[in-house]
Amino acid sequence: MFFLQVTDNSLGNRMMVTGSASMLILAVVIIVFVTIHQRKIIRYHKSMKRLEEEKQEIYLKASIRFQEEERQRIAADLHDDAGPLLATVRLYLNENLVNQEKSQQIQSILSAKQIIDDAIQLVRNISHSLMPPTLKNFGLESATNDLFQKINGSGVIKASARFHDYRERLSSEREMLVFRVVQEIINNIIKHSNAGFIHLTQNVSDNNLYIRIHHDGKGIIQTEYEKLNYMGTGLGLKNIASRIKVLNSKIMFEIDSSNTYYKITLEIPNNGNL
Repeated sequence: MFFLQVTDNSLGNRMMVTGSASMLILAVVIIVFVTIHQRKIIRYHKSMKRLEEEKQEIYLKASIRFQEEERQRIAADLHDDAGPLLATVRLYLNENLVNQEKSQQIQSILSAKQIIDDAIQLVRNISHSLMPPTLKNFGLESATNDLFQKINGSGVIKASARFHDYRERLSSEREMLVFRVVQEIINNIIKHSNAGFIHLTQNVSDNNLYIRIHHDGKGIIQTEYEKLNYMGTGLGLKNIASRIKVLNSKIMFEIDSSNTYYKITLEIPNNGNL
């Protein structure tokens, strides 16, 4: 009897030791698994943060490049067009003007006046390209309608725009950015899509301004847009992305279920600061 009791006790002890060891091993495995998983999560977040920083840098470079190109264009316009006009005026209004005959003086003054008028118109055109007067005086709706009327008037593409509830204007800076985004999108559609129609609609929902642009030409979807942005190709798309970022807005490129037209949606907070 005593032998059997000792044997039973030994067997029980071994089972307890084995069970404890198994629990310990299981606990170690769980701890190792959790640690590896947490490290993977940390590496993932670091990778995502690095990609986001790279994306922000791309947006910043695109914005700076766009501003620099704008400055270069304005400088070229002033140098190549306004400069020669003013130099020509100087030729007409030189010191020999007082020694000319009366009729020749009048002709020189009239010619100089015409050239000055041309220079004024040139500077006005440059100013309008920076801030279209329709946008400045009447707002985003009027400027967009004016743009679409001009496109439709060409007879090449059917273009229409309809604002449903643009009752409260955005700030002038935000209107300018939104208008430039719309211009860039329309310009890309005209240049690359071979579209037959372009239609823009606007509405407000959940304190956001939505602008949707439909066309029946060749387009892109969101994954292609993001890929092109990441690859750094296409200055037009970079300009769009940088302005969307400044507006703290969203842009979506989609194709309808019937594959008959593409849709670009801008989601712009009404209460954004700029």
